[in-house]
Amino acid sequence: MSVNPPQADSSALPYPERILRAIRRIIRAIDMYSHKLAVESGVTVPQLSCLLRIVEVGPLSLKTLANEVDLSASTLVGIIDRLEKKDLVKRERSTVDRRHVLISATESGAILASVAPSPLQDRLHESLESLPELERAAIALSLERIVDLMQIRQVEAAPILDTGVSLQPDVTEQLPSMEEESLTQEMTSNPEQLAHG
Repeated sequence: MSVNPPQADSSALPYPERILRAIRRIIRAIDMYSHKLAVESGVTVPQLSCLLRIVEVGPLSLKTLANEVDLSASTLVGIIDRLEKKDLVKRERSTVDRRHVLISATESGAILASVAPSPLQDRLHESLESLPELERAAIALSLERIVDLMQIRQVEAAPILDTGVSLQPDVTEQLPSMEEESLTQEMTSNPEQLAHG
């Protein structure tokens, strides 16, 4: 019978190391979730976020959807192209104004949206909403301070927890490496080990 090694008490570590470990946990969890979603559902996190919004709200124009998911129109075009290629969404002329093209979910897209795991940012948003406003403000200010300390304020980022790799056109068509398969299995069987690697 195997025994898990005792977990180190992170509170005894110096603050800089505790902060770096916390950031690493977040990054690793995002990587593992993104890969697991791509392998099991065949879509990336940005694609799923767009699909969920389309299913929830109904047919949307590209401009409206871009505002809904807070992505640039140029990035969104590629996402919708790939969703359409997978037969998860379709583009149709508006019956009210033929000049406008609306994006809606196909039957396959609606089914996928109903069974896919919710994006990490949605789970985080729900958890944050349950916190007192003062605590939410403290978390926001602390994270923004880390951004400033790392001198990365100029880096653009949408409110989607995902790795930039998923924006590549062929990310879901690539075969997972042995390391990635290991990470996926670890996320499924040992979620408590996220921080140790």
